[in-house]
Amino acid sequence: MRRALGSLGCRPALLLRLPLLLLPLLPLLPPLPAARGSPPRLRRSPAAADAACKNRPLDLVFIIDSSRSVRPEEFEKVKIFLSKMIDTLDVGERTTHVAVMNYASTVKVEFPLQTYFDKASMKEAISHIEPLSTGTMTGLAIQTAMDEVFTEEMGTRPATFNIPKVVIVVTDGRPQDQVQDVAASARTAGIEIYAVGVDRADMQSLRLMASEPLDEHVFYVETYGVIEKLTSKFRETFCAANVCALGTHDCEQVCVSNGGSYLCDCYEGYTLNPDKRTCSAVDMCAPGRHECDQICVSNNGSYVCECYEGYTLNPDKKTCSAMDMCAAGRHDCAQVCLSNDGTYSCDCFEGYTLNPDKKTCSAVDMCAPGRHDCEQVCVRDDLFYTCDCYQGYTLNPDKKTCSRAVTSSLTTTEESCKCEAIAALQDSVTSRLEALSRKLDEVSEKLQAYQGRQQVV
Repeated sequence: MRRALGSLGCRPALLLRLPLLLLPLLPLLPPLPAARGSPPRLRRSPAAADAACKNRPLDLVFIIDSSRSVRPEEFEKVKIFLSKMIDTLDVGERTTHVAVMNYASTVKVEFPLQTYFDKASMKEAISHIEPLSTGTMTGLAIQTAMDEVFTEEMGTRPATFNIPKVVIVVTDGRPQDQVQDVAASARTAGIEIYAVGVDRADMQSLRLMASEPLDEHVFYVETYGVIEKLTSKFRETFCAANVCALGTHDCEQVCVSNGGSYLCDCYEGYTLNPDKRTCSAVDMCAPGRHECDQICVSNNGSYVCECYEGYTLNPDKKTCSAMDMCAAGRHDCAQVCLSNDGTYSCDCFEGYTLNPDKKTCSAVDMCAPGRHDCEQVCVRDDLFYTCDCYQGYTLNPDKKTCSRAVTSSLTTTEESCKCEAIAALQDSVTSRLEALSRKLDEVSEKLQAYQGRQQVV
């Protein structure tokens, strides 16, 4: 829920905290008229306020959004906010170290934790920061803070010093990368994240990146013009005797303030161990804990739903629907696929039979005994058959049975006679041709003899 410090309009979630939130605004309100005869009101000077509180040493990194949506005059307001924040801190080599990062589509470390140890130098460096414009890669910025800023080489105190590592992200847009996983890694590494949203900032993204409890780590202001008012809130947080806010607790996940002490708690999906500090993941797939229709898969304190083979997860990510297993490319049937509630079986066309592999088919012999209804002869024709009859029989109109042909014998005798006559004629012609050939040979011999005698004469 948005915490609009830039306006005094009441919101339901702020009713209980309204007196506390109005404290930073009191110096800006006109003084109330004094009652007749009453003494003038006394106000603490800024110097007295500084002397009243010294924040615990921090390794503090500001990550500021300078994407295209942040106008130049708005970016100048952010720089003023940073300068006023530095005024509230106890900056020094042995106290609080400060780094500033600038990001858009790219990330720039303006100065790391070990560069400046006096407020004047820090504020001078901040005054020269220029916006980068273009996109909003908030996840990349937090990852860069982990990789390049929160290192001992760049000024982070060793873990044995027990110095809280704190990040304050200021943005007016929606991250264009996966900020949730990166922020979770940062929190796991012991980095406390405050998310400050301005104007168009996406509140859900702020909540995903911020540390628990969210109502102490997520802030919102309507415009950059009132962002300076957050300095008092942060000063109160860092200076208060709030062990959870200062990061001096030993809770693994969630710290809950309890007067001057604290209690540990766990994120959803985790349960507090007997040591009252660490947490263990709950089996979210235990009966009654999940809403999965078929299969629940436990996932680090949470769960995801899956489906049995032959089913697909519906858009609600909980229920399942049977897939059409006979859709193209889903089965290995050679001919016919029969869908059956998330699975399938194979079958064959008429004239084929399913092979033992239950996938392929072989052609059936349609003329095998018992497969046809022909009375006499079955003639196979690919996957079909036709009926025929023995010699001397003719096929009836039903194309199955046969009847004896009445004229079959007569036709046979007549045809036989014709064949004999033709054969006799052929023999007679052949004999005559042979006799004529012999006569021609004799004539040829006589002619040759006569020609020989004429040559002698």
